[in-house]
Amino acid sequence: MPPNRIQPGPGQESVWDYPRPPRLEDSSKHIQIIFNGVTLANTHSAKRVLETSHPPVYYLPPEDIQSQYLQQTQRATFCEWKGTAAYYTITVGDKRAENAAWYYPNPTPRFAALKNYVAVYPGQMDACYVNGEPVQSQPGDFYGGWITQDIVGPFKGGVGSWGW
Repeated sequence: MPPNRIQPGPGQESVWDYPRPPRLEDSSKHIQIIFNGVTLANTHSAKRVLETSHPPVYYLPPEDIQSQYLQQTQRATFCEWKGTAAYYTITVGDKRAENAAWYYPNPTPRFAALKNYVAVYPGQMDACYVNGEPVQSQPGDFYGGWITQDIVGPFKGGVGSWGW
């Protein structure tokens, strides 16, 4: 645990209280994703993954995403908990975000409920919202966590956090 852990206030969660291995939970929060002026996603049926030192990553049901803007890519990554992820590039009009979204076509049994749910890197979108609050992206370019005022860190991903 880092020495500068932020103590959560009323109604806040500390990422240092999240479990490892991560936990998957349903979320009824209103999630919206905007890219190049288009609402790519709008749902109250997301799932979030909570893992020690990481802000939540929201995964959205495929039926609540404008899939015509997603193009499958060749990129794949492996998560020891969830399995192999596949990626999408998002293109709306003349704006493109390469490998900006991912999903698990065949997740591990523990994360089976995530199958085909889509996550995005909030820093590559014009805006992402949780219950109307603009999201700040997790530091770095590897993790896809969503930071809101009810989540405190410090968060893995920034300079000097690799060994956490």
